[in-house]
Amino acid sequence: MRVAVLASGRGSNFQSIIDASKENKLPNCKLELLIVNKKEAYAVERAKKHNIAYKIIESKNKKREDFDHEMLEVLAKNKIEIVVLAGFMRILSKPFITKYKNRIINIHPSLLPLHPGAHAHRDVIKSGAKESGCTVHFVDEGVDTGPIIMQETVVVDKNDNEETLAAKILPLEHQIFPKALHLLTSKKLEIKEGKVTIRSD
Repeated sequence: MRVAVLASGRGSNFQSIIDASKENKLPNCKLELLIVNKKEAYAVERAKKHNIAYKIIESKNKKREDFDHEMLEVLAKNKIEIVVLAGFMRILSKPFITKYKNRIINIHPSLLPLHPGAHAHRDVIKSGAKESGCTVHFVDEGVDTGPIIMQETVVVDKNDNEETLAAKILPLEHQIFPKALHLLTSKKLEIKEGKVTIRSD
């Protein structure tokens, strides 16, 4: 399936998908395109290095619907079937989500539904939670509220801060994100009543 990655920053999760693809762990995934909404995003360098087409669509000073419409045009032109959010710091509009319903996945650095939003590590530390982790989920119209595909957990040490917790969780993100993408592109995921089941056939 033809896949586009959307990123806003350094793109380490994008890199994990590139690596999995090169190691033949994503046989049903064709990594066609990277879209970034900030021209300085380091993810672009990763795309250049691996000969992946990329497009910079600046989101600054644009209405959300106008920005999303530009992205949808580029995705349509490239015949994209699956959209992967890898550190993409924008909330998608309803028309975008409707167009790619059940075909957009995101990685979030907490054990959803706990600690959604942009400051997951800070919120985990503040809450005094004993464990955290990361979640791959389908994207719906809420903020980090879509059906959960896969999670991985870590212990939160009493000496952990936002930086140390992020450093613990990031390698797990790099493990489960390509696995979830493989399941999706292999058509192994089904959503029933808001819950994801993984087909074993």
